[in-house]
Amino acid sequence: MQVDFYQVSRDPPEAIVAMLAEKTLAAGQRLLVVAAEAPRLEAIGQALWAHPGRGGAASFLANGRAGAGHEPRQPILLSETVDPANGARFVVLADGVWRDEAADPVRFDRAFLVFDAATLEDARACWRILGAREGLTRNFWKQDAGRWIKAA
Repeated sequence: MQVDFYQVSRDPPEAIVAMLAEKTLAAGQRLLVVAAEAPRLEAIGQALWAHPGRGGAASFLANGRAGAGHEPRQPILLSETVDPANGARFVVLADGVWRDEAADPVRFDRAFLVFDAATLEDARACWRILGAREGLTRNFWKQDAGRWIKAA
């Protein structure tokens, strides 16, 4: 299992989630996006629908909300809980709050924690805790001049 930490600095969380969603779909996977607040999920959903695609090509990233029906058909499912009703093996925790269910290798192959300055200390604590787990790989990504670089 792999957990990737993405520190928000320049771009809003919605843009980072859209980038991760695009890469997830390109890898042939489905994605579960989790946030506790409905307004954040709404903003993410709008960003996914408006996503321009690689190279500026006209595109969008189809998504739906958990509880709205048709969850199994959604390539990207937006939810307030860590329940991959769309069969997702990748999960994004888009509000900077770690949920231990995301590190369950039976349910997920990969988890992404998107965090900002307000949740930085919690992300650091999570990094340390997950470092002690067997069979788990961690990566830390941050932006540098608009590019993502692996910091750890």
